[in-house]
Amino acid sequence: MERYTMEHTPAGTVRVPTVHRGPRLLSHAMFNKSTAFSLEERKAFGLEGLLPPVVSTMAQQAVRSYQSIVRKTEPLERYIGLAALQDRNEHLFYRVLLDHLEEFLPIVYTPVVGEACQKYSHIFRHARGIWITPEHRGRIDEVLGAAPFEDVRLIVVTDNERILGLGDQGAGGMGIPIGKLALYTTAAGIHPATTLPISLDVGTDNKALLEDELYIGYRRPRLRGPEYDALVDEFVQAVQKCFPRALLQWEDFKKGTAFALLERYRETLPSFNDDIQGTAAVTVAALIAGTRVSGVPLKEQRIVILGAGAAGVGIGRLIRRTLQNAGVTGEKLANAVCCLDSKGLVVDDGSIRDMYKREMAWTPAQAEAFGLGAGQPRDLLSVVKALKPSVLIGTSGEPDTFTEDIVREAAKHVERPLIMPLSNPTSQSEAKPVDVIRWTDGRALVATGSPFAPVEHDGRTHVIGQGNNAFVFPGIGLGAIVSHAKVVTDGMLEAAAKALAEEVTPDDLATGSLYPRIGTLRRVTARVAGAVVAAALADDVAQRQLKPGEIPPAVRSAMWDPSYPELVPV
Repeated sequence: MERYTMEHTPAGTVRVPTVHRGPRLLSHAMFNKSTAFSLEERKAFGLEGLLPPVVSTMAQQAVRSYQSIVRKTEPLERYIGLAALQDRNEHLFYRVLLDHLEEFLPIVYTPVVGEACQKYSHIFRHARGIWITPEHRGRIDEVLGAAPFEDVRLIVVTDNERILGLGDQGAGGMGIPIGKLALYTTAAGIHPATTLPISLDVGTDNKALLEDELYIGYRRPRLRGPEYDALVDEFVQAVQKCFPRALLQWEDFKKGTAFALLERYRETLPSFNDDIQGTAAVTVAALIAGTRVSGVPLKEQRIVILGAGAAGVGIGRLIRRTLQNAGVTGEKLANAVCCLDSKGLVVDDGSIRDMYKREMAWTPAQAEAFGLGAGQPRDLLSVVKALKPSVLIGTSGEPDTFTEDIVREAAKHVERPLIMPLSNPTSQSEAKPVDVIRWTDGRALVATGSPFAPVEHDGRTHVIGQGNNAFVFPGIGLGAIVSHAKVVTDGMLEAAAKALAEEVTPDDLATGSLYPRIGTLRRVTARVAGAVVAAALADDVAQRQLKPGEIPPAVRSAMWDPSYPELVPV
């Protein structure tokens, strides 16, 4: 592993020592400036003759790179072009991404990253991150020792089993940690040299992948049971040994596995699960913002969640906590939120096999009180008729499950129903915004998990806010890192949700959007991170003590800007 050290001079210049020279320097993405190397640097580092004679500015390079990428018409080709730029020049990649965030966020992440994961073995160009397989048992710490840089502060890890709404993608799942970390750096300014994507490639049960001659992953059936648990446990111990200051984000694990790992390791090392907790925070933010439009107080909301997996249960958990902190208690709190799975309303009547669902399950007495007792229909339409919810959330991964009958029924009882088909990518969305707006005569507040175009209805343009986890997870990560949090608490997640809701402007709400514009992401992230730091201090898990007035400058100083440093030969 290599040390990457940034030295700040009194004049404000950033200097980075490096041993690399000549062709080796040009091939190192973290140090390469390409045509932006000055004439003096070209002499000092043995680059004379290896570059065209003109010295370019980063701005000129960014224009050239942008033009090259947008010349490609297919979204997947743009993904490949951006990945190639990242592999050549990290600083320039982040400059281009930050300058064109609204245009390229759907490329580097949802929805195009889903297609990239599906075709990963066919578009593979350059290895990035660390790949751990069962063959590495007993020496995972040695494998982690091959990481490019030693001061890793942020890890995103997946075992590839539940990639977005696409299921088991085997080695292709590595596209998710890479994409998430690109967003961490873009939005939160976490330096790329301190980040590390990791794939726990424990095999795959995807038959098509196993039969694909170009498949690059561990070509075995997926490891499960005690052997899987032992591998993950060794991995966690290796992270603690190699990167003792790292925050770990669990990503796209199967729902039962996700809950088990989160509970098992949450206090062993600072960690969180974005599918469970990040999705919850971004959803609660929309719920809070929506009350400013509907006029219905938070404590009067009634929420139905279709989907009782990691996202659905995580959302239910945080909504209940938020309602409780708003003063909702007892029977009213118990009845305020319910979840449905593929069998209908989740009721704890002895039939629940997945233990993580029990937390959000209703009792048989609750269900009976609403006419949803044993033997009575408990499908989504029946539940909506019985509960008359103000909020309908979809995390099922099943497209078009918010049918016209269901949406119209929800809109009967609420002036401004909040409808949130959150499943992604776009093909998995529970409903299309254009349909929801039409079925509710333009009254619905709509937020989605994937990007959708604005909807024209009755002379008005409805902007569809995307409940993109990028609004919260970079701020959660940055706040945890700045505060040196020992644990990522529920209080930190609730604080992130409330901070995001406060960033939704009256102009945003006037257009129908319950989220800020993506172009404000870096500013929003700083605000979210500050709230997370304050919550970490309040929850007594921060190892760095900061006064309230010290939090904003501490957050700002931790946010890296993608500008070329001055390289110093060693």
